[in-house]
Amino acid sequence: MTRTLLTALLLTSVAMPAFARDALPADRVEEPRAKNVILFIGDGMGIATITAARIYEAQKRGETGEENVLSFERFPNVALVKTYNTNAQVPDSAGTATAMHSGKKTRIGVLGIGPEAEKGVCKDALAHPLPLLGEEVKQRGLALGIVTTTRITHATPASVYSRSADRDWEADSNIPADQQQGCKDIALQLAEAQFDLALGGGTAMFYGKTQGGRRSDPAADLPAAWAAKNGGVVVKDAAALWAAPMDKPVLGLFNPSHMTFMADRKPDSAEPTLTDMTAQAIARLKADPDGFYLMVEGGRIDHAHHAGQAGYALEEAVEFARAVQWAVDHTDPADTLIMVTADHSHVFTIAGYPQRGNDILGLVVPPAGRGEDGGDGNSPVLAADGKPYTTLGYANGPGALRGERGVPSTGIAAIQQSTVPTGAETHGGEDVALFATGPGAERARGVIEQNLIYNIIRKALGWEE
Repeated sequence: MTRTLLTALLLTSVAMPAFARDALPADRVEEPRAKNVILFIGDGMGIATITAARIYEAQKRGETGEENVLSFERFPNVALVKTYNTNAQVPDSAGTATAMHSGKKTRIGVLGIGPEAEKGVCKDALAHPLPLLGEEVKQRGLALGIVTTTRITHATPASVYSRSADRDWEADSNIPADQQQGCKDIALQLAEAQFDLALGGGTAMFYGKTQGGRRSDPAADLPAAWAAKNGGVVVKDAAALWAAPMDKPVLGLFNPSHMTFMADRKPDSAEPTLTDMTAQAIARLKADPDGFYLMVEGGRIDHAHHAGQAGYALEEAVEFARAVQWAVDHTDPADTLIMVTADHSHVFTIAGYPQRGNDILGLVVPPAGRGEDGGDGNSPVLAADGKPYTTLGYANGPGALRGERGVPSTGIAAIQQSTVPTGAETHGGEDVALFATGPGAERARGVIEQNLIYNIIRKALGWEE
């Protein structure tokens, strides 16, 4: 080989772009591997929610807000994620979370089973199981953690460890009599699963009638059975969580149902916040020399949107961003892949022509002197019906207009006005964002199918495709 040719080859290798390197055989590319992976899922945290939360977070500090950056918006790698279920244009959390934790898209409303299975049919669920990331994590010797502000048996956290023909089969009392054909309820599956930490709400799903809502055994105590089998500790408030031995598995159940909204928390609340739970999870899981997988869900963003309460949703999103920042500050970027995404969006809008720094939870006040819609910079613009309107709104939901439109309420507890009357506001079908940093984060790019998040995780950990 001539010196000129050798030099040209070396220069070509150095200058090779990332997309070309990815096309090389695996044995020719040295890729950094992640020891740990943390997947943050902001339930219902669509792009509009991120934008509004960015503004809201800064306005709480007295800033205008538009220039603000949430913690995860600093991540260098971003993709758009297609969220549809196999039988639904607009998805639910069960199908979307299953895609992320099994690598397969499936039907709306089911957990950990393939799209061949009909929702609500036990025998179909037994016949079409999908792989579960939580199971593989433990089989490979890593620590496993699950953190949520919903019931720990709710769809998103349940996707880590359970298979169910219906996401609502959280306790045995939720399974119809004609479907009790060997299918286990989600709470029982968690109690029988291998994990190192699971924190959230949903106490009622784990106990018999004396303390909860289980049917088959009035004295059922699934947490005690789990603790006895695994040498674990069951905790029910923040103080007990802090005091729990660091070298034992922990199951934390902090509310009979979902955990308290941040906007409703009292200063002396016994419940840990999402950031508190994330901090405890990282501190405990990183003691495992083989690494860990941690799923953290900000689940009540979704619930607030369903209620049409944008202020509550934004307060939850700000806490979610705070938990992400904690993870960034307390993990090593050289060995920890952190991804932030949503399972789906909502029919949530930011509209009108509000001036820079306008109260994101308030009425639309246009910039001073802006043509026919302009004003004095202090007075809200009026709609065609002669009444003001808010920047934030919904395409459907409990705030739907009936008869003559009234002046909308504002502030954190307001129910935003919407167009179509529905008992609960619905999900949206547009793509959601995926933000990533750490080993393997470069695969978060372009427009991807939601189930590829599973592949990104496995590839980052060095597992075979």
